[in-house]
Amino acid sequence: MAEFEYDLDPSRIAQDPADPRDSARLLVDRGPDCEPHHLRVSDLPSLLGPGDVLVVNETRVLAARLRLRKPTGGAVEVLLLRPDGAGGWEALVRRSRRVPPGTVLSGETDPRLSVTVGETLDEGRRSVTVSLGGDPVTTTAEATVLDGVGELPLPPYIGRSSAPESRYQTVYAARPGSVAAPTAGLHLTDELLVGVAARGVDVCTVELVVGLDTFRPVSVDDTSEHIMHTESYRVPPSTMARCTAAERVVAVGTTTVRALESAALTGRLEGDTDLFVTRGHHWRVVDAMMTNFHMPRSTLLVMIDAFVGPRWRDLYDSALAGDYRFLSFGDAMFLDRSLSAAASRSSRR
Repeated sequence: MAEFEYDLDPSRIAQDPADPRDSARLLVDRGPDCEPHHLRVSDLPSLLGPGDVLVVNETRVLAARLRLRKPTGGAVEVLLLRPDGAGGWEALVRRSRRVPPGTVLSGETDPRLSVTVGETLDEGRRSVTVSLGGDPVTTTAEATVLDGVGELPLPPYIGRSSAPESRYQTVYAARPGSVAAPTAGLHLTDELLVGVAARGVDVCTVELVVGLDTFRPVSVDDTSEHIMHTESYRVPPSTMARCTAAERVVAVGTTTVRALESAALTGRLEGDTDLFVTRGHHWRVVDAMMTNFHMPRSTLLVMIDAFVGPRWRDLYDSALAGDYRFLSFGDAMFLDRSLSAAASRSSRR
């Protein structure tokens, strides 16, 4: 994985989002024969036109970080990851070794919140059950009651943000379920999307429920040995039909890419995916993507390499030299491989 390393000084990691959202910088790459150029996300409509489809991930981030107290008064933090289908949740429990199974935790600021910690699962996860005011919380839909009780789980590398929680949701967030935001979409505004539509571009949605494993560093030297955890996705039939007929499909974010490519690969428009997009991937849907700058050794950086090849390093070097801001609240890239993908477009029809 040494080829996916690069030096990222902590000072380059954005702690607050651009204000307004679409004032974030945008590094535009049109392919190996074109010099990259520097725009703003607000310029996105100028990069699009009739025949294009812009696809966004409408998932909503849960207030999944719960601050709790043990009966003895000790502080414990629980991060809900996903429902386990049996009335409980998979979770991360901070200070997990000091919280034996059967411990009942109470909300730090709201005593109606109760979490019972269960057995240890793989990779340090715990089984927990959650209730609010005596009512069980067992699904992502029910977890909306945690708004105002829990907190949005900002990534650990954002330690001093002054931004309101609404800035860690996209303006089109609809279906709750994720524990991390589809961060490229954080740059888009309602006005910008109106401008995109005015260019004759179809704007469509998918859903991919973002889990923390998407951002987990690859710890093995051979990417084929990395185990991807599953994430749920849903591609409406109308979205897939528009993508099939499009001249160019532009995905906002790697999560949108994963949903579209999973659906095309499996033939199933919804389900769970463990797709790990690596070098040599046959691109079936996506021609261009807007994406943030990603952590070294991450599966997301491996996807970018699969999309544009080794020139990702030149693009990252250019961004670092140009004082771009990195990671979730940072700036973005627009990567367009549609010229090289033109020959494969007909295979989608």
